[in-house]
Amino acid sequence: MLQLTKPRFLKQKNMLRVLYALAPIALVSVYYFGWRILAVLIVSIFFSFMTEWVMVTRRKRKISYACFVTSALYALSLPPTVPFWIVAVGAIIGILFGKEAFGGFGKNVFNPAIVGRAFVYVCFPIALTAKFVPAFRGFPGGFGAWSMTALDQLPPYLRGTGMEAVNAVTAATPMWARRDFGYLTDLGNLFTGIIGDSFSTEGTQRILAAGSAGEVSFVAILLAAIYLLMTKTANWRLMLSPIIGAVALNVLLRNILGIEAVPPPAFTLLSGGFAYAAVYMVTEPVSAPKLPLSQWIYGLFIGAMIVFFRYKAIFAGGVAFSILLGNMIAPSLDMWIKRAKARNIQRGAS
Repeated sequence: MLQLTKPRFLKQKNMLRVLYALAPIALVSVYYFGWRILAVLIVSIFFSFMTEWVMVTRRKRKISYACFVTSALYALSLPPTVPFWIVAVGAIIGILFGKEAFGGFGKNVFNPAIVGRAFVYVCFPIALTAKFVPAFRGFPGGFGAWSMTALDQLPPYLRGTGMEAVNAVTAATPMWARRDFGYLTDLGNLFTGIIGDSFSTEGTQRILAAGSAGEVSFVAILLAAIYLLMTKTANWRLMLSPIIGAVALNVLLRNILGIEAVPPPAFTLLSGGFAYAAVYMVTEPVSAPKLPLSQWIYGLFIGAMIVFFRYKAIFAGGVAFSILLGNMIAPSLDMWIKRAKARNIQRGAS
């Protein structure tokens, strides 16, 4: 019978700095969506911690601070009104099969937060895509509400539109609205995160939902990126390369090949979880390659795949699956480049 020992922690300053960078994102998320976001974070952290605690006890090792980073990243990547039991399932799967199955911290091939997010997205697509809501505005915003799940909790700018609460809950995010209804969300709103206008398509009035909790405010993510780069917590090549890859393929498909189904580059960068992933997910040091050239290729590949999935896949996002594909090729990239350099040295010597 397994007996849990007193938790011992592997102290990691880099992981603490990532948590510091996530704290403002969490605060902004509460303002936009209500205090329920804090409950989602607590559920995710609890089940992530318990899963890792059980596993490290079996191996007589310490709990890494990365566990809390994973749980926070995963929680903030979810819709604001996601059921708590789904939060728990994804947190357990992310830690157990995204990290502990490979031997624990430092040995995982895949980003654990993405593993958990992709799992619940594939297994419970209806439950997740129906849980997006508009963002609160003004003061006190979401600080004065639990969540936008009742008719009397609709923000003032949506009251009187004739929309039922259930319609707000099943509203389209900017990605879905653009792809399915041709509605392009204002770029200024995407930059700040104030997303939630009503729009009409084919005579039907709809409400625009904001998206996942942590991804909606580009300006908040940008400030976090500056902090992570200034403290040398995140690798600038891993952060910049997916942006270049996405813009390059976007321009190729839309501006050169004339494929109108591909949105403008600015919309691609500001919408969905692109910025959130580029700053926090792609830069995850364990699952990313280690060589500079590998990092460029890795990031370019992920950025391009995000654009491709958004264009061709059933899902309107594609960020999680792009990163998982990148994680798969990361070790091989380092190996191929090392071998190529070794062959060049041998040829030079001969």
